[in-house]
Amino acid sequence: MKTFDYIILGGGSAGCVLANRLSARPGNEVLLVEAGKDYAPGSEPDDMLDSYPMGASFNPSYHWRELKVRLSHAPTNSERRVAPRFMEQARVMGGGSSINAQMANRGSPLDYNEWEELGAKGWSWSSVLPYFRKLETDEDIQDDYHGGDGPIRIRRVPEDHWPEFTRAVAGVLTDTGLMPVEDQNGYFEDGWFRSTISNSDETRVSASMGYLSRDVRARPNLHILSEATAEKVTFDERTATGAVVNRNGQRLSLKAHHVIVSSGALHTPALLMRSGIGRGAHLKDMGVDVVADRAGVGANLNEHPTIAVSAYLKSRARLKSHTGTRRHAQISLRYSSGVEECAPGDMYASVTAKSAWHAVGVRLGSFLMWCNKPYSRGRVLLSSAEPSAEPDVDFNLLADRRDYDRMAEGVHRMAGYFAHPGMADVASDPFPSSYSERVRRIGAVNTKNRILTNTLAAIMDGPGPLRRAAISGLITMGLTLPDLLNDEKRMEEFIRENVTGCWHPSGTCRIGAVDDPAAVTDPAAAVYGVDCLTVCDASLFPCVPRANTNIPTIMCAEKVADGLLARA
Repeated sequence: MKTFDYIILGGGSAGCVLANRLSARPGNEVLLVEAGKDYAPGSEPDDMLDSYPMGASFNPSYHWRELKVRLSHAPTNSERRVAPRFMEQARVMGGGSSINAQMANRGSPLDYNEWEELGAKGWSWSSVLPYFRKLETDEDIQDDYHGGDGPIRIRRVPEDHWPEFTRAVAGVLTDTGLMPVEDQNGYFEDGWFRSTISNSDETRVSASMGYLSRDVRARPNLHILSEATAEKVTFDERTATGAVVNRNGQRLSLKAHHVIVSSGALHTPALLMRSGIGRGAHLKDMGVDVVADRAGVGANLNEHPTIAVSAYLKSRARLKSHTGTRRHAQISLRYSSGVEECAPGDMYASVTAKSAWHAVGVRLGSFLMWCNKPYSRGRVLLSSAEPSAEPDVDFNLLADRRDYDRMAEGVHRMAGYFAHPGMADVASDPFPSSYSERVRRIGAVNTKNRILTNTLAAIMDGPGPLRRAAISGLITMGLTLPDLLNDEKRMEEFIRENVTGCWHPSGTCRIGAVDDPAAVTDPAAAVYGVDCLTVCDASLFPCVPRANTNIPTIMCAEKVADGLLARA
């Protein structure tokens, strides 16, 4: 049986980078294993390529079908029960970068300096900036902050492609004190800005598209095994020797000199625990033999809690094909809440001129707002030692009161933007909104939902009283924005019942110092307590950056790959 130099378990954003960089050295035999489908260059589905991302985001073909999670915190003495709900996590080559919103922000220098303070030596802003530059080709800006020859093309939607809704919001933000910022990834003060996106010529640029090009795939030392699910890492005592994967019901035992787990912040800790690395007592309860007792595996689950305020868009303000873009979100805003003990730039909102793929979504504009610097932490545990069992995931959102307080303040702020006179000609009838389970079901891409939303859209375009009745009866279930703004108790009930994440799970195998019992890897991403095993994906983050997580994950993979090559 062939023994590879590196086996990479997971073909997401990090796995694609690692496969490219490690196989660039001809002497390395590299195997990339991905549980989902692999679409070769030129064969990607239309919804995956689309500049409007939500068709791919909510296409069940690209998801782990059985993954359910608990989102919001329920106090011990509370009668409220948090029911598990489905969470869209990518099961396809390219991982989240193949189905995400294509947002390409880095976060703040403060994030990476904090990483170093938390024990990730060598991960300060000055240390990671070269890797942010290495991964990108910025089509708009050429300066010391940006790269010009990386695999991921980055741009911003030009102003002459914005719909009227976006133009009006930009004016309102400026009028209310948020100044325009030239470059969100080079200037980190509060303000509003054109959103950076991993997109070129109105086409997605995923990690798979950028890093696994035809030329890269033609390397004789790079091997790709798709539709094969990693079940466990194998060990000889405390040295990783390979992995067992399941492909179409057939178990394959793979051998390697070095194993890299890049399965994402929910599945990476589960895979480590099934392989014997995790909190010893939990592993024993699950019937798993302990290889290395590391309490931090599955702990420290980070996520950006989010809620939205939406409004009906008048016809002239909507996103239309003749504007030159299918992008639903052209601008974003960043601000500091001022809540005690909260860091600067701790809040963020994406301005969306189309809130879903269907006919109702076309008629809704939204401020999708989240805590950019959350303080609540969740955890991932095994639900069973069986490889097919999804992990037990509890995000514990809003457990830290600071996170709830900022969300409530944010709803007031977003409602204020819709109430501004500058919005009167483009939007009306604002209402509280969220990605509830009901909205999720309607958001699935299928014929039934297309018919349903076409009908509702026709009602919304009718007389105002009929529209408001439809919004109240079918979207908000009777809850109005004044209900929340004038009643603190109802505000808290709404936010806690409806808060969701941004699909940014991270932190569950974090980098830390050797004397930190909660750390899982050293600053080189090598797993403590064993040999020849590396973790590389968003689970490494000591804390989630003030950013969508795709670009920081790619940065991590670039840096980890450099380290592996230097030590080989």
